[in-house]
Amino acid sequence: MSEPFSRYLHPFDVAHHPALEPEVKRAILASWASDRFAVKDQPALRRPPDAKRAVPVDDVFAAMQALDEPPPNGVSLQ
Repeated sequence: MSEPFSRYLHPFDVAHHPALEPEVKRAILASWASDRFAVKDQPALRRPPDAKRAVPVDDVFAAMQALDEPPPNGVSLQ
């Protein structure tokens, strides 16, 4: 994956990125959801490599779900 994790501060930064293909968005978000990025002693948080801060895994799942839902304003996340 050519996009560095540190470029994205939050899962919705990935979901809303206009230049990323849907498959790339899903791959990035799926890797964020992975248990290998769970914060020690805080399993509900994920911190991908080089990320500036941890994010709740629920936010990762919400961003993934947003890729499958039509946005209310008609602008595609994909």
